[in-house]
Amino acid sequence: MAGDNPQTSGASVPVPGAVRRADLPIRLASAAVMLTLATIALVLGGTALDLFIVAVALIGFGEFVRLVLRATASLPLRVLAVLLGAGYFGLAAAILTGAGTFLLVMVLGITIFTDTGAYFAGRTIGGPKIAPRISPSKTWAGLVGGMIAAAAWVFIWVLAIDAPGLDWLGPRFEIGLNLSFENTFGAAVLGAGLAVVAQIGDFFESWLKRRAGVKDSSRLIPGHGGVFDRIDGLIAVSIVAGVIATLMAP
Repeated sequence: MAGDNPQTSGASVPVPGAVRRADLPIRLASAAVMLTLATIALVLGGTALDLFIVAVALIGFGEFVRLVLRATASLPLRVLAVLLGAGYFGLAAAILTGAGTFLLVMVLGITIFTDTGAYFAGRTIGGPKIAPRISPSKTWAGLVGGMIAAAAWVFIWVLAIDAPGLDWLGPRFEIGLNLSFENTFGAAVLGAGLAVVAQIGDFFESWLKRRAGVKDSSRLIPGHGGVFDRIDGLIAVSIVAGVIATLMAP
């Protein structure tokens, strides 16, 4: 029965501490590989970076389609979801490939700091869940922690990129959001707001996985699940940040 399946009923499944500790080296190794690949692509820039972004988006989209096929048997709904998903992933990829390095690093940092801040605040403080039937582990304390961490990241990033002596970085780090030392408070508010967007993207994928009855979007990345699991928040943040950058462009 569906009600007996913890993946579809919203119930969380306790994971023994020994299993978590045994999985830690695999997770760390996978994270190191992912970070290395992303860093190499970022340093190379140009076509190499664009191809990396497109490849990641295509893999994530493939996992999204897999979830859609498992989540519903209705052909019209499947077609509509795949078309909307293609637009969702495609728009994010288009924004990231067209973004300057400043904006690209900023949205990556927002996603990472949101996840990290939410994880530690949620585990340390705990408290009421946001939507336990969709994502049992996410708390309101975690959301606030993620917002604070993302705000701090954008604040520091804007200060660093606006500091003298960084002219040698060249046009790749051109600021597309008109942010500077004089409006770092606004930058921090922007970071906090985009942290909420990242969490919405995370909740969207969690909801879809619940509908599909799976824990991860795939098993491609040992210890981490699939690519979609890693970029769910980044996609949403990229789209909103791209829209904001367009609106703020001179």
